[in-house]
Amino acid sequence: MNDQQCGVANDIARWYAVHTHIRQEDRAENNLKASGIETFCPKFRDHRVNQFTGAPIYMIKHLFPRYLFAKFVVNSSLHKVSFMRGVASVVSFGGNPAPIDDEIIDFIRSQSKEDGLVSVGQPISVGDQVIIKDGLFKNLVGIFDRNTKDSDRVLILLANVNYHGHVAIERERIRKVV
Repeated sequence: MNDQQCGVANDIARWYAVHTHIRQEDRAENNLKASGIETFCPKFRDHRVNQFTGAPIYMIKHLFPRYLFAKFVVNSSLHKVSFMRGVASVVSFGGNPAPIDDEIIDFIRSQSKEDGLVSVGQPISVGDQVIIKDGLFKNLVGIFDRNTKDSDRVLILLANVNYHGHVAIERERIRKVV
């Protein structure tokens, strides 16, 4: 079955997943943009804890490592996109590039915060029970109280046998108890 029989027109711009070479997402995105192709390469902020100091280390990571999205017309741009520096291939099925619905791209974009980074994880509301994932208070359970003025930190009410009080901690260090 060809693209016309499947209802996919090759002469209109559609979104496609582009597979990149290892750690070449930004290079491929910049090259595609420079050639006039619209791209979307969602990223999120991740953290890990320094094993010696316990301090959080924040980094920006790709939501889909080795992939990005590009919007182009298959008939006129597939060859150019496929051989762009940083690009390994355009995701295809049965030898034909597989278009992605605009709604999927719109949904991922809707999960972006003001800084352009995608919000990942469960939303936490006042009163939710949370557990601290790492650091000095690792595995302690508390109640989410509120965000602080510094949007990366939250206040948690810890209730222990010998201690009742608030602790300010980085949002990434907690997870909702389900």
